[in-house]
Amino acid sequence: MRKQSGAAGIGESIALALDVLRRNLLRSSLTVLGIVIGVSTIIVIGAVIQGLNSNVLGSIQSMGSNSIIIYRFSWATMGRLPADVLQRKELKAEWVDGLEQLPHVLAAAPTARIENYNLNAGSSNVRRGSYRAQNVILEGDRPSIALISNFNLERGRFFNQTDEDHHSPVTVLGHITVNTLFPKGDDPVGQEVLLEGQAFTVVGVLEAQKQALGTGENPEDNIAVVPFSVMRKMHPEFKDFVLFVAADDANNMPLVVDEAREYMRRVRRLPSDKEDDFALLTTDTFLELWKQISGSIFIAMLAVGSVALLVGGIGVMNIMLVSVTERTREIGVRKAIGARRLNILTQFLLEAVTLAALGGVIGVLLGGLIVLVIRLAFSSFPAAISLSLVALGVSVAGSIGVFFGVYPAWKAARLNPVEALRYE
Repeated sequence: MRKQSGAAGIGESIALALDVLRRNLLRSSLTVLGIVIGVSTIIVIGAVIQGLNSNVLGSIQSMGSNSIIIYRFSWATMGRLPADVLQRKELKAEWVDGLEQLPHVLAAAPTARIENYNLNAGSSNVRRGSYRAQNVILEGDRPSIALISNFNLERGRFFNQTDEDHHSPVTVLGHITVNTLFPKGDDPVGQEVLLEGQAFTVVGVLEAQKQALGTGENPEDNIAVVPFSVMRKMHPEFKDFVLFVAADDANNMPLVVDEAREYMRRVRRLPSDKEDDFALLTTDTFLELWKQISGSIFIAMLAVGSVALLVGGIGVMNIMLVSVTERTREIGVRKAIGARRLNILTQFLLEAVTLAALGGVIGVLLGGLIVLVIRLAFSSFPAAISLSLVALGVSVAGSIGVFFGVYPAWKAARLNPVEALRYE
């Protein structure tokens, strides 16, 4: 019987809270507005970060867990690099020959890449008849790069060692470049294009690459890849090479990193007391950077949501204090007929939690609607609401109700029944 009466009492308190909400619809709506905004903010930010995590982690993992990038400074840093770091001497392409001889190294390759880093776009043009692809990234690679990087072919082939040795004018084009030059769907393999005014034969087409951040077209898909020997002939002035290394097994990565660092220090002629004047980047390096970035984004947006929740919580406390004042005589009557302090405390606390939880449910629905709009507007962005996010939103709202409803409930429970009955 006690369980039934307890459940009935909880149900009655919730029904009473909803009745208070209905009778003071505008006031109650304004009260829970802060909670709605705060919870919807948490839902949207959580969904967006999950979508970003999916994209970024996919892009990082596509590098391969056994890949190492060597450059004169690190790309995985937050903030502006010091001037002395930016002025480090370039790496030499010939050093990959020594890197390739290291134990547990599967392949090594230099890369020459000409693009406008400020605009995140290329600076070359590719033409085919009246069609012209602009802002194309020009990249020179050795055939061994196919064993290291994520060059997945949609059709055709990658250039081979014969192409590299004979300086063959062949190219592998990116997805966007092909769509621009062959808009009618013609097979580009075997066709001739003009790359910076020179005739090249298309031997392959790259698959569309997944974009880590943002949506829309990926600038990395507007690219023309040529043999490294051809690239050096086209741009002999270019010296800023990046060196790629692939370990024969992911388990040997720490050993390969140490050996590559020792080799680079030796060819850079660095004394033992001097720090590295180059950077070795692995998937772990980029994962750590992304954790810092996503953590900062989440903390900043959580602060915004917390302010809205705080305002909503104060609103709940305010309406409950007003409710206690308005129902002082009712409280006195209930105490006069035997209601204990715990009964009054429970009733008003449940009312506060119900109001806050209702705001949380509305916030979850609003957040879900916003996420749906994001998915429709940016179909390639995998933002999604998980059950854990929904549970977090509702539980946070309920906790706000408990925290800010305790004082009004305690005040109601402490009322003197005699004075409460005399209240007009």
